[in-house]
Amino acid sequence: MSKERLYLFDTTLRDGAQTRGVDFSVADKQLIAESLDALGIDYIEGGWPGANPTDTAFFASPPSLKRATFTAFGMTKRAGRSADNDPGLRDLIDAGTPAVCIVGKAWDFHVDVALGITNDENVEGIADSIASLVKAGREAMYDAEHFFDGYKANPAYAMQCLTAAYEAGARWMVLCDTNGGTLPHEVYDIVKEVTKHVPGDRLGIHAHNDTENAVANSLAAVHAGVRQVQGTLNGLGERCGNANMVSLIPSFLLKPGFADKLETGISADQLASLTRVSRLLDEILTRAPNRHQAYVGEAAFAHKGGLHVSAVEKDPKTYEHIPPETVGNHRQILVSNQAGRSNILSRLSGVGIKIDPKDPRINKLLDDVKQREFEGWSYDGAEASFELLARRSFGEVPGYFDVEKFKVEVERRYDATGKLVTSSQATVKLNVEGQTIHSVSDGHAGPINALDEALRKDLGVYDDTISDLELVDYKVRIIQTEGAAGTASVTRVMIESKDGAGNRWFTVGVSENIVDASFQALTDSITYKLFKAGQKV
Repeated sequence: MSKERLYLFDTTLRDGAQTRGVDFSVADKQLIAESLDALGIDYIEGGWPGANPTDTAFFASPPSLKRATFTAFGMTKRAGRSADNDPGLRDLIDAGTPAVCIVGKAWDFHVDVALGITNDENVEGIADSIASLVKAGREAMYDAEHFFDGYKANPAYAMQCLTAAYEAGARWMVLCDTNGGTLPHEVYDIVKEVTKHVPGDRLGIHAHNDTENAVANSLAAVHAGVRQVQGTLNGLGERCGNANMVSLIPSFLLKPGFADKLETGISADQLASLTRVSRLLDEILTRAPNRHQAYVGEAAFAHKGGLHVSAVEKDPKTYEHIPPETVGNHRQILVSNQAGRSNILSRLSGVGIKIDPKDPRINKLLDDVKQREFEGWSYDGAEASFELLARRSFGEVPGYFDVEKFKVEVERRYDATGKLVTSSQATVKLNVEGQTIHSVSDGHAGPINALDEALRKDLGVYDDTISDLELVDYKVRIIQTEGAAGTASVTRVMIESKDGAGNRWFTVGVSENIVDASFQALTDSITYKLFKAGQKV
């Protein structure tokens, strides 16, 4: 029996950006979009063109996607003007994305109170907006805002809004539980009724998590017939968040009732990258991953000493609902030295290192990684530093340069005009192939900038190779470790670098001293560039 296609729509870059404390840069958005594309997501919603400078710049320089459909978000036309003369719709069309998702009211109460127009005017606005997008050659989608509340209050009108979008040519009509208050049994019953009027393969679900039911509501909606699911990485979103795509994906791919009836665009190999993608987002946000998150959390497959460990060692299915490797996670037997070996092998394969699984050096690398993670290191999202760590343990990375010492000075003073200024200066002493090199640089953007410029100012015979190296992003996170807190806590620094060929890579450094942690990440960045360029000593 052939399976039905289920489409996955990620809105991390738009809905997720509404999370308290989350502020994506353009570079963040590009990296997340490309990671979602590699994961196998069908639609990636980039944001609202023209709504803010970040989104405007992001759509002006869109990510390089290989398979996902890049999607812009906006709203239906304003009442009292035609779709052709609506500036909001024009911005959406001008964004040039293959697909556009527009939000429109589906609850008569909001049409009256929020919009102040008649029900018929709202329906007309939905139909005209969708028709305008279709005419412009876009794949049009209608997010039916507050659909479930609207349906419970006035089912005939809620369906009228959906039907207007459907008849105007919308590819998807998305049922939104906007305030997150609907429960799974209600979602299932309402969706079942809706599918009597609009085919399920034209319907989507967009659930918020205000009752901790966004994932359950999404599963219920799919079970009832919808074939597009919207969600965010790690459940980011306004208030309590959105449906967690990281929990939904493996449920659709691995669980009976879904896996045997539906197919997605995600392969088994792509599913195995799920944990890495989840933790990459946390690193971008400089926050600790949720250790207890389903499927991908550090504790999701952790077993402590006792009866559970004995049972798991005899038959993992006793306490593990799936093999952890299928989602890129690994079992942790907290009293065993074998925990994580398969994960290390997977990571080695991911960076192109082929090695005999029985090679004793793997155990040494595993021990090193464990110790470093205990000290605060994290290689999720810092693949370049992990590859260097692994290759160094195998003796594959040349010693391009030695840092004999470095010094960073920060001075705050009043200049000749009486203005209070802060300046930075860094001095680095290097040994490059027997040659001692001193470099001094003033940082216009702070001490780390000064250190970066001093380190790259003169690298002797390697100057040409690193001439196009550029520091793109710099993130700091404070790691609370045993015995250290506050200003004495361990600092983790992640640096994103790029070169003239468009290659990007991430390196990490950890220390109680933020400058030292930054220096570790900077030297890894340069070493990685030299190694990938095939430089020999």
